[in-house]
Amino acid sequence: MLFRQLFDRSSCTFTYLLAADYGGEAIIIDPVLEHVDHYMQLFRELNLKLVKVLDTHVHADHMTAAGELRNRTRCITVMGEQSRVDSVSQRISDGEMVAIEGLSLKALYTPGHTSDSYCFLMGDRVFTGDTLMIRGTGRTDFQNGSSAQAFDSIMNKLMKLPDDTLVYPAHDYKGDTVSTIGEERRHNPRLQVASQQEYIQLMSELKLDNPTMMDVAVPANLKVALVQQEIDDNGWSLDATALTGLVEADGAILIDLRESAEQEKEGRIDSSLSIPYTELDAQLADDGVLRQLASVTDKKLVFYCAYGERSAMALITCREAGIDCFHLKGGMAAWSHR
Repeated sequence: MLFRQLFDRSSCTFTYLLAADYGGEAIIIDPVLEHVDHYMQLFRELNLKLVKVLDTHVHADHMTAAGELRNRTRCITVMGEQSRVDSVSQRISDGEMVAIEGLSLKALYTPGHTSDSYCFLMGDRVFTGDTLMIRGTGRTDFQNGSSAQAFDSIMNKLMKLPDDTLVYPAHDYKGDTVSTIGEERRHNPRLQVASQQEYIQLMSELKLDNPTMMDVAVPANLKVALVQQEIDDNGWSLDATALTGLVEADGAILIDLRESAEQEKEGRIDSSLSIPYTELDAQLADDGVLRQLASVTDKKLVFYCAYGERSAMALITCREAGIDCFHLKGGMAAWSHR
């Protein structure tokens, strides 16, 4: 496995780059906007294709690079379904898997630091965001934080993991880089409490200044949606009403870009073909399904996904490859509320 732990000095943020091997698909966790050029250089040097960008929560101390990385690489942005971010490509829930070629991470919903906080378990390690840090825990005094929920998340999810599970947090302010669940159980001063109420009392007595970038970072991190105005202006977007009419007239071939787990959870439009977004390039090859469909049909090819981000990126990719196509604006969410 390829594993890189990267560090932003100004916010003391750890970013994690993961891939099954050199030359394969990659996922990046909690990237920082100021380091996008460095990330892009790493992708080139290691011959990686960035497939997914994952934020553990809405950050208050730095601006996420999720939107910029999506704009540069057309990757999938991923956050928890509780997030108030305006739009991400894929929203996940507790227990779901976030998968790329050769690797998968299990999402653990761990509210407390914020109401949208997640940790991610992968084999022998867990990426804990701001929920659990090395000899510390995340503050709970803003962004719908809750000390009671934090205690429950830490004790009833993270501390249930094997003692030798490696702990990789989103921040460290002392120079530490990794710990284990067992170490934190024994030595983390905030976990040496006898009850949830004692933890709530401990957290209430902290006197912490707000993060210096909070007033800038939080609003910025809530607005990372892909700008689709050019697609709309060109008439390549269909709303749910227009697509309904097209389907009823048998004038469309619908292509669902979501992963199978999303389809099972959210449903799908009848008669859709399933082509996961990560397989798009392969299906645009001369012998690929999309290339063949475009050459034999006079129906409109219409992409859709969860919220319209992947379908917009697929549309751009296909039109650059010479294939006329359209997409469902707002995705399955808009279709479900038509």
